[in-house]
Amino acid sequence: MTGLVAGVDVGGTFTDLVVFDPASGAVRLAKVPTTLPNQSGGVLAAFEAAGANLSGIDLIVHGTTTTTNAVLERQLAKTGFVTTLGFRDVLELGRRTRPQAYGMHGAFTPIIPRDLRLEVPERMDARGRVVTPLDEGALRAAVQRLREAGCEAIVIHLLHAYANPAHELRAGEIAAENWPNDYITLGHKLLSESREYERGVTAAVNASVQPLLERYVARLADQLAARGYARDLLVMNGNGGMVAAKDVAKEAVKTVMSGPASGVMAAVATGRRAGITNLLTYDMGGTSTDVAMIRGGVAPVSNEIEVEYAMPIHVPMVDVRTVGAGGGSIARIDAGGMLRVGPESAGSDPGPVCYGRGGTRVTISDANLILGRLPASRFGQAAEAAYAAMREQIAVPLVLSVEAAAEAVIRIANTHMAGAIRMVSISMGADPRDFALFAFGGAGPLHAVALAKELNVPKVLIPARPGITNALGCVVADLRHDFVRTLNRPLDSVDMAEVHGVLAAQEAEGRRLIGLEKIALTSIRAEYSADMQFVGQTHLLRVTLPSALPDREDLQSRFEAAYHARFRVDLPTIRANLVNLNVSVIGERPALDLSRLIDPEGRKEGAEPSATRRVWFDGWRDTPVYWRDHLPLRIGLQGPAVIEQMDTTVVVDPGARVTSDADGNLIIEVNK
Repeated sequence: MTGLVAGVDVGGTFTDLVVFDPASGAVRLAKVPTTLPNQSGGVLAAFEAAGANLSGIDLIVHGTTTTTNAVLERQLAKTGFVTTLGFRDVLELGRRTRPQAYGMHGAFTPIIPRDLRLEVPERMDARGRVVTPLDEGALRAAVQRLREAGCEAIVIHLLHAYANPAHELRAGEIAAENWPNDYITLGHKLLSESREYERGVTAAVNASVQPLLERYVARLADQLAARGYARDLLVMNGNGGMVAAKDVAKEAVKTVMSGPASGVMAAVATGRRAGITNLLTYDMGGTSTDVAMIRGGVAPVSNEIEVEYAMPIHVPMVDVRTVGAGGGSIARIDAGGMLRVGPESAGSDPGPVCYGRGGTRVTISDANLILGRLPASRFGQAAEAAYAAMREQIAVPLVLSVEAAAEAVIRIANTHMAGAIRMVSISMGADPRDFALFAFGGAGPLHAVALAKELNVPKVLIPARPGITNALGCVVADLRHDFVRTLNRPLDSVDMAEVHGVLAAQEAEGRRLIGLEKIALTSIRAEYSADMQFVGQTHLLRVTLPSALPDREDLQSRFEAAYHARFRVDLPTIRANLVNLNVSVIGERPALDLSRLIDPEGRKEGAEPSATRRVWFDGWRDTPVYWRDHLPLRIGLQGPAVIEQMDTTVVVDPGARVTSDADGNLIIEVNK
């Protein structure tokens, strides 16, 4: 591919764009406010801001929050649900959990209301044998009733369809005869998993967002074409791969977590080039913070993600955990007199007080401004408003100075984010001391060194353009298709020929799908794994397989090793259970040169500060301020320091030391 390649990511606050010229290595960047509810406006504005001629671009890859926001805000298409007689409430019964660990009250709203969930007589057993034939007349009546109720999409979710899909396939044929569009989701086609609740929720989410995603993507593709873009638009999936826009709505649920996944893919690519392959990724934007763990340069993909309470979406997605702490997270005093930070956010409109757009509630960004981490001169009179808001809303009620109140806001936010990082590392049996913290997002580098200290992470890696890293992930990501097939049998009774056949069929399908894409690739490879458990347990462990031809003894030993690594316990007398077989087929794209994300022409010979200002580090300290684009490629700075650039600000705490690599990434050694 010799033409320009563009990646555009829509976040809750900003829309980011990066345009690469593979021939020259030249890069164009843009960062504009996200436009809601129609995100396409921000996407088009980003191309205009970058001065990019769409007719000269060969490939656009788009990371979107359309489906994620629709699910979290319950702004969904009206959807019907048809299931086996007696299982109408499978979406509502769920698992034996509750929204709050303590107390007698909780709230949960199923994604499809009960009056739109209908039953039909039919039944398969867990081995796929017919117990009750499908009542086709009842099925036709249910479909008609849902259509008359105004449903735009429909789910067919029949018991044990993963073991034998015959009834579900026939039900889909009947539904298609009388349904006005293609928004018909068959649960087993989307997810061939044994757990009826998780499979049902995943199918319900898919159907509920299909119309929304298709309308958005079609509108954006038409607008890009009208401005000269002549190629296919690709959309990031939550697994870190991508799919053509014309096909993305078929499995719309796979785009949930699209934006966060792209950031992790950028971290993988950047870390490999930097020679640091064990990373804890920390993406702090304007609305939330996303964290993930990368081991050995491989992105963590899981099909056990729960987006929010009672919302398990069991399609393979990059394992990213989210907390409600972003630059726009609101700080407040609760009814008990306690300081709280987030999850409510000021977003981009009206935004933090310091933005000067009408925001009145103090946020993390306002606290960073008050502490000198952000330059007051850039915010004008809004900086004074932020100071007044912090004094009135936080400092006075807590009997603190304004600086101490702002510091308290930052510390509480850091505690929330550190907890999320522990969740993806320590709780998974990993030691943070064996990793580097990869900090990005517009606000991540402001907090990275303090977080690393709290977590005992020895090193922080800050990429060249932290604020547009998610957009970068869109252009470095590979093509990827993931497959899951449930067996759910004790390992000692599994037919290994069947195991080999399932893995081979999944790989063949993945290679076929990748072959349909008109994108230059350097290679296609497959990765194999199994989800296993001890008989009687409910949680699953993913076990990596060396090939598509594993033997029984190797499966057993690999599972026991994985179990011991996670829990430090051996259970030699309990039988192992083989639940799922997984294959990921990856089409590797040509690597891009990331060394020009910061223009070499702007670098100066020495590291001279552009200014000095007072910054709060347990007290005010005069701190040198550097402009990152002017720093030489090889630097050696000692904290305290502030490093500013177009898309973020890096705060280097006292005692930390900063160096850089050949791509211009900052490497901060943290002084404990």
